[in-house]
Amino acid sequence: MIAQLHIEAAVRDDRTYLKSTYYTTPLKVANITEDKKKNRLHLMLMSSSPGILDGDQYQLKIDLAEGTSLQLHTQSYQRLFNMKKSATQSIEVHLALGGSFCFLPHPSVPHTGSVFTTGNKFFLSENCSLVFGEILTCGRKLNGEVFLFSKYHSITEIYLNNKLVIKENLLIEPATMQLDSIGQLEGFTHQASLIYINTIADISELTETISRLLADQEGTIFGITAAPLNGLIIRMLGNKAEQLHDCLKAISNILPQEAGTKSIEHAV
Repeated sequence: MIAQLHIEAAVRDDRTYLKSTYYTTPLKVANITEDKKKNRLHLMLMSSSPGILDGDQYQLKIDLAEGTSLQLHTQSYQRLFNMKKSATQSIEVHLALGGSFCFLPHPSVPHTGSVFTTGNKFFLSENCSLVFGEILTCGRKLNGEVFLFSKYHSITEIYLNNKLVIKENLLIEPATMQLDSIGQLEGFTHQASLIYINTIADISELTETISRLLADQEGTIFGITAAPLNGLIIRMLGNKAEQLHDCLKAISNILPQEAGTKSIEHAV
């Protein structure tokens, strides 16, 4: 099944609104914004399908006009069912000048034999803010499906003024990798990552604050790296999907996400 989604957001009276939306089965979008007086628009991405099936192709595109602010939510964990071939997903987001976008989807749960490839592309203009995270689990642990999926491949690319500035390449093929070894998962079963870009954020101060927050999490390890532009890249390993998801949400809550006032390339 080919499923498509296209969201366009714009600003009216200093508030972001849903200008237009198009989607095909099984996808759907709902406006869940509670505070109508604030600029940020909150949308829920929903699906009538129990998960991604063999042969599925999900194509998501989001266009944010100048000065818009959007937070996209997901309804539940993304299940990747048993497959004979494969399934794919693509997400393409365009942020105009001063745009802000936050997306922290629920963890992905690959079932036995699943083969899944996802590509995430973010095109930023000047003075934009971006928060994007993803979490991969080992599978249905309670069912005994620990790393029994065939392949999970996630590529994330971030462009600033059409120039590639960040590329993340996550490839897990359990049958061909020693996931317990040093430099791999080292005994952990779940992994999370978060990318944050913002012109005006104090990265040094945020690094210290986030480090203190994550240091209190039992059963996890983490690392924080300064991005090649004003931002952070965070990676976590753990054994509980909900714990990692809660951590990413907690981090997002302390990250400044308003648009900046100076060039991203020259921000420090």
